[in-house]
Amino acid sequence: MIAAQLLAYYFTELKDDQLKKIDKYLYSMRFSDETLKDVMTRFRREMENGLGRDTGPTATVKMLPTFVRSIPDGSEKGDFIALDLGGSNFRILRVKVTQDKKQPVQMESQVYETPDDIIHGSGTRLFDHVADCLGDFMEKQKIKDKKLPVGFTFSFPCSQSKLNEAVLVTWTKKFKASGVEGMDVVKLLNKAIKKRGDYEADIMAVVNDTVGTMMTCGFDDQRCEVGIIIGTGTNACYMEELRHIDLVEGDEGRMCINTEWGAFGDDGSLEDIRTEFDREIDRGSINPGKQLFEKMASGMYMGELVRLILVKMAKEGLLFEGRITPELLTKGKIETKHVSAIEKSKEGLKKCMEILTRLGVEPSDEDCLAVQHVCTIVSFRSANLIAATLGGILTRLKDNKGVARLRTTVGIDGSLYKMHPQYARRLHKTVRRLIPDSDVRFLLSESGSAKGAAMVTAVAYRLTDQARQIQQTLAEFRLTKAQLLEVKKRMRMEIERGLGKDTHKEATVKMLPTFVRSTPDGTENGDFLALDLGGTNFRVLLVKIRSGKRRTVEMHNKIYAIPIEVMQGTGEELFDHIVYCISDFLDYMGMKSARLPLGFTFSFPCHQTSLDAGILVNWTKGFKATDCEGEDVVELLREGIKRKEEFELDVVAIVNDTVGTMMTCAYEEPNCEVGLIAGTGSNACYMEEMKNIETTEGNEGRMCVNMEWGAFGDNGCLDDIRTQYDRAVDENSLNEGKQRYEKMCSGMYLGEIVRNILIDLTKRGFLFRGQISETLKTRGIFETKFLSQIESDRLALLQVRAILQGLGLDSTCDDSIIVKEVCGTVSRRAAQICGAGMAAVVDKIRENRGLDHLDITVGVDGTLYKLHPHFSRIFHQTVKELAPKCDVNFLLSEDGSGKGAALITAVGCRQRQQEGQQH
Repeated sequence: MIAAQLLAYYFTELKDDQLKKIDKYLYSMRFSDETLKDVMTRFRREMENGLGRDTGPTATVKMLPTFVRSIPDGSEKGDFIALDLGGSNFRILRVKVTQDKKQPVQMESQVYETPDDIIHGSGTRLFDHVADCLGDFMEKQKIKDKKLPVGFTFSFPCSQSKLNEAVLVTWTKKFKASGVEGMDVVKLLNKAIKKRGDYEADIMAVVNDTVGTMMTCGFDDQRCEVGIIIGTGTNACYMEELRHIDLVEGDEGRMCINTEWGAFGDDGSLEDIRTEFDREIDRGSINPGKQLFEKMASGMYMGELVRLILVKMAKEGLLFEGRITPELLTKGKIETKHVSAIEKSKEGLKKCMEILTRLGVEPSDEDCLAVQHVCTIVSFRSANLIAATLGGILTRLKDNKGVARLRTTVGIDGSLYKMHPQYARRLHKTVRRLIPDSDVRFLLSESGSAKGAAMVTAVAYRLTDQARQIQQTLAEFRLTKAQLLEVKKRMRMEIERGLGKDTHKEATVKMLPTFVRSTPDGTENGDFLALDLGGTNFRVLLVKIRSGKRRTVEMHNKIYAIPIEVMQGTGEELFDHIVYCISDFLDYMGMKSARLPLGFTFSFPCHQTSLDAGILVNWTKGFKATDCEGEDVVELLREGIKRKEEFELDVVAIVNDTVGTMMTCAYEEPNCEVGLIAGTGSNACYMEEMKNIETTEGNEGRMCVNMEWGAFGDNGCLDDIRTQYDRAVDENSLNEGKQRYEKMCSGMYLGEIVRNILIDLTKRGFLFRGQISETLKTRGIFETKFLSQIESDRLALLQVRAILQGLGLDSTCDDSIIVKEVCGTVSRRAAQICGAGMAAVVDKIRENRGLDHLDITVGVDGTLYKLHPHFSRIFHQTVKELAPKCDVNFLLSEDGSGKGAALITAVGCRQRQQEGQQH
């Protein structure tokens, strides 16, 4: 008994001793984690070089765009054919994808031989052969009369500029067919199919086997965004942000990148970790100096590496008592499958004995132990190297997503990974050690890369069909120049109707006279009070205007809230509250005693009979105070001041905010004669000839007209360009049938239009996986500020996703692209129809003055115009296109409702004095 224990102890000692020797001998093949992290960093640098416009052409890691933009989302369905050409066998599959939960994918396949004389013959023969096999397959499947979509797995380095074209960069493996390199393989195959003429095929996608693997796994696990092959060769692909891919237009969404990582190190960047054995393998290969990383890590070279190590060790007397046989010296005598067999934990040593005996080296037990250890070191090095490069991809994904912890799935295929007893476990372990802050699931690809090609085709098919339907939906919003000119023409007609004495009553665009007869001339001087009432807040301002060489405007203001019970109480309560606020402000400024002229910005529709008289037509914006509609608001204010008996004011002017905007800008720029508000609401005003304003006495000079153009279209004249979504927004609004033009182009409604489109697209299964969340059903959820954020060019899709997630919408990358396009389409139309209205106004002014060419400035205010990233640009462009004879300059207004009101008051005081002098 003791003897047996002693023997076991001796054997373990011997084993440890022997293994230590080998560890020492192959020291350069064993990597510390530091070295692996270093390799990881180098690989990341190479990836960046491959993606860059300037560095790409010379980069060793090519990072080829595949034009595969999304992984399956589970809604794919259809009947597809997949071709798989990548080795000596050529496979054709028919893949049926259904929504059947139990068996979503049904496949039938057939393998065809590809003889050596075809692999090494002409390209024409090769593709004729593929077309013949496909014809035979379709005959057997009885589908020759159908034109099914085809996916083509072509596992050679190709450069693509779209999904269905692939130009072969270079043949690899054993292929050498002439006249194919530099050609588009889809064209070659289509030509061969056409030549036969007995069936049609629609080749929708060409994919690399690595991409096929990612897509196959992606069908089972939607988190899968990396694909790796570890077999005869090795390669990887992953989903990269489009904004980082310089060679492809656009920066929205993601695209799968085929890294072609086998060439990592071809520029000498791995020299410090390559060994003499790696150099020897490279010298004896068909492509010396190329694919150096692949030669260190893939199955094609692993057995050969082991053989070269054994030869050297035998020569140095460390193995087989120095015996070297012709078999041991023969290239290819040790294959990767032998390495896998030797490393099996139970029968490995026995297998080792058999394999070495066949080589005639008469191995001892110690020799077998030693050889097993050599195999372990070589295969472990491969797993470590792949873990380091995969680590590079995973850390890049993590950085792209900006997350603290990465959760993702890696799809894997390849004989080495599948067949080697320890490989997968070692790879997983090393990856987890190198990138601790990630949860990576490794998914073995069943049924290989061909099913993946069918998946890519299915996704392409789904996306093409979906894109077509979405474009159809959005087409109604895309107005042609002819349609916009029609909007301009109709606006002009409505303007004429609003100005005419007989038509004014029925007119939708009211063209209200404001009694503002001139813009500032620079002589305005004095202290003025301004009130600004237009929403839930109320402002009181003191504006000090100084004329002379250095004109200045100095402003002091205070903001007061208007409680909802005051907004919806009696008129007397509302005006008492306003007077109370003025009183507080005058105390605050210490000016109770002065009798100041006052301008009142009152942003509700008013019928003015003079500069200081305005009859409220109707309340808007949530105001409901009784006994005000039909009354003169200036009188109501004067009565309130009388009731208070604390101070006196001279109410000179009642002002609409649009007019205030025009006046503010006119103070800076004398030829400003138009005002525009493009914000929550939309409106415009301009200087019209008195003789054209039939609703007002007098024919001399000009007067500013408040158009109230938001109501344009209320008589149905815009119905031909309104969509179902515009109608839905109108039906759910507080004032159905009113302000239709405003509802198509103002900030208050754009988000609602977008929300209605998104609901429809979701119902049709194009968005948010067909799930309509409670959030999406909520009116007003999509504020216009979100539109501005989503459409900002600086925002990556990740941030768009974050905004949508903040709204409780769980969106994928593809969803975000669609949402962004919807927002862009809706705001573009808003800017264009607003531009068409403005074009009508400036052209009318030009014709009024009998000019061939008009130079004019428009004063603009409003959040939509100021904050939206594209609105102003598209608006300007539209005005320019539709009114080519006008040179229109746009000026942003600073505080139209405050400063503008004071300027109108100042101009009013000046007019009063002039009239006083005349009498």
